[in-house]
Amino acid sequence: MPTMRELVRAYQAFSAYSEAHIKQFALTPAQFDVIATLGNSHAMTMGELGEKTLITKGTLTGVIDRLIQKELVFRETPSGNRRSVIVQLTPQGQQVFETVFAAHIAHLKEQFEKLDPSELELLNVLLSRLRQAFQR
Repeated sequence: MPTMRELVRAYQAFSAYSEAHIKQFALTPAQFDVIATLGNSHAMTMGELGEKTLITKGTLTGVIDRLIQKELVFRETPSGNRRSVIVQLTPQGQQVFETVFAAHIAHLKEQFEKLDPSELELLNVLLSRLRQAFQR
C-alpha cells in the first residue's frame, strides 16, 4: 500500500533527522524524551513517565539510571508510599531541558517551515484523522 509505505518512510526520515540532532547534545532519543517530558512538569512517578514517553518499564529504568549518572535527574521514594518512585530533573537537568529542548524545536521547525501554511493545516487534519482511526 503506497500510503503506508510513504508514512513509514516519512517517520523514518523524521526520526533520523531528529536523532542526529539530539546526539549532538550527548543524549539518546529516549533520554531526550524523558528530559523533555520532565521539563514540562515538576516531577513524575516512573509509571506516569512511562505512559507519557511510551518507553517500556524495563527500558525506562536503564534510561533513568544513565540520566542519574549524568546528574540530569534524581529519583526518590516517598516516605508514605515505598512502592512509588518519583523522578525529577536536577538543576543541571532543568538547564539542559531549557537549552536543548528550545534548540531541538527550532531545528525541527526549520523543516516544517518548508511547507506552506495550508499544507501544514491539511497535514495536521489528516494525521489527526489517521491517529483517531487507530485509537479505536
